[in-house]
Amino acid sequence: MTATPSSGTGKVQLDLADLHPGLRDPAMESMNFLNEVAGRYPDAISFAPGRPYEEFFEVEQVHDHLRRYERYLTDDRALPPEQVRRTLFQYGRTKGIVHEVVARYLETDEGIRTDPDALVITVGCQEAMYLVLRALRADEKDAVLAVAPSYVGLTGAARLVDMEVLPVASGPRGVDLDDLTATLHRARHEGLRPRACYVVPDFSNPTGVSLDLPTRRALLELAGQEDLLLLEDNPYGVFNAGGERPPTLKALDTAGQVVYLGSFAKTGFPGARVGFAVADQLVRIADGRTGLLADELSKIKSMVTVNTSPLSQAVIAGKLLEHGYSLEKANRREIEVYRDNLRRMLDGLAGRFPPDGGTRVGWNAPRGGFFLVLTVPFRADDALLEHSAREHGVLWTPMRHFYEGESAARQVRLSYSLLTPERIELGLDRLAALVREQGG
Repeated sequence: MTATPSSGTGKVQLDLADLHPGLRDPAMESMNFLNEVAGRYPDAISFAPGRPYEEFFEVEQVHDHLRRYERYLTDDRALPPEQVRRTLFQYGRTKGIVHEVVARYLETDEGIRTDPDALVITVGCQEAMYLVLRALRADEKDAVLAVAPSYVGLTGAARLVDMEVLPVASGPRGVDLDDLTATLHRARHEGLRPRACYVVPDFSNPTGVSLDLPTRRALLELAGQEDLLLLEDNPYGVFNAGGERPPTLKALDTAGQVVYLGSFAKTGFPGARVGFAVADQLVRIADGRTGLLADELSKIKSMVTVNTSPLSQAVIAGKLLEHGYSLEKANRREIEVYRDNLRRMLDGLAGRFPPDGGTRVGWNAPRGGFFLVLTVPFRADDALLEHSAREHGVLWTPMRHFYEGESAARQVRLSYSLLTPERIELGLDRLAALVREQGG
């Protein structure tokens, strides 16, 4: 690595070319760029961030949740006062201290029965992704498949562990199984070793698309035939806008094909930064014994974050305990807000861009979650986003941050989770003005 003094400052300068190559990947710029644009135009109405609704946040909830978990330790676990203090104040178990509570939640809401020891409580789901990819990446032949468009956090984590990401077409059913098969076989023919496929079966980020039950079963069957792990990410499943929720892949998994990634950022609150991985796969150890993949992930975690904040874990666990281990019950008000916001978005788009109006604007209609995708008849890139914020006071996310290709250049992601009804209507008015200006 070359380090030279900077002229005029006397400080050492490093050359980006001498740092990790992942830092030069455009995917690594996305989150920072979008945050910077939002920071420069704080008065703009933003359809950009996938943040949960804030109107129900109360600081006292944090204290209530913490007290509830303290009572759980004292009354249910019968821990003496000194051990309660140690549990909350000390570093704690690397795999987490609330694994038993989270396991009860998974069984209650998701139909997932798992040994609590198969859980690793992480610093957000982002760390869970990193740990799994870091464990699976043994050498340069290893690759991960991802249904495209893909969450940029998965792509960024793969870049940081030097793992190639192979895109798989989504298709009308949420994943094109023929393309998945073809991509697998092509990669193996080229000498690569696909280790897993990342998929968000429920209201995916960025498209809002979901997999129906037959597709879920077919995906599991294909994964078994091809000896492929599935990395199931499920931050939005509870936010169903109507109809029966299909079971998660993990709930259907009978062969240990699925590593389940979860987050409490949307269903608890983002500031806690608590996520988890269910990694119940068996790992053969050199002397013939077997252990859990979760134990291997905890080794990596011990060298990355040491442990997840016990106080953050306690607050999330307290919320679960207060609502009978159910995030569906805990989020009843939020579910109604997101359902109403989605309806308002779809009705608002239809009113402003009628099919016979000649605007050539289209969009998909998710059944829940936080996002939908708008297709426009012009390039919707970062430069236009800056113009949109400055001249029209409305923000959105260019789809080119999630995948490449000509179709991505003419699509934007719209998030409706954070906004009130009034700001949705005003934001859509501003978006329509931008479209008219651009000739749509």
